Amino acid sequence: QADLVESGGGLVQRGGSLRLSCVASRRAFRGDRMKWYRQCPGKERELVASISTAGTATYADSVRGRAAISRDNAKNTVYLEMNALKPEDTAVYYCNTRVVVNVEGAFVEVWGQGTSVTVSS
Repeated sequence: QADLVESGGGLVQRGGSLRLSCVASRRAFRGDRMKWYRQCPGKERELVASISTAGTATYADSVRGRAAISRDNAKNTVYLEMNALKPEDTAVYYCNTRVVVNVEGAFVEVWGQGTSVTVSS
């Protein structure tokens, strides 16, 4: 079973909205911050937003004011809602977190398979 599974991507017109979902395994959801990254064509992967277990959110400057990250603890799911989408938001969006693997606190980074978002102009 995959630790993180994203969904919700697709083709959206400029100015539109969408909501991405990331369903996490129990071990992935209960630990560290949950994060959304994206990789735009020809660019490096960048952090878009993150949310702590307590619900504290952070955002990249490029999406602040247009994005909202949230988590549903009952569903082990993290969401990323984005509004006023621009063509430059076109990217593959990935869910990420760290999973602690032993009592010493060693961890591994886990990634979902990504969900593709295309914003047309």
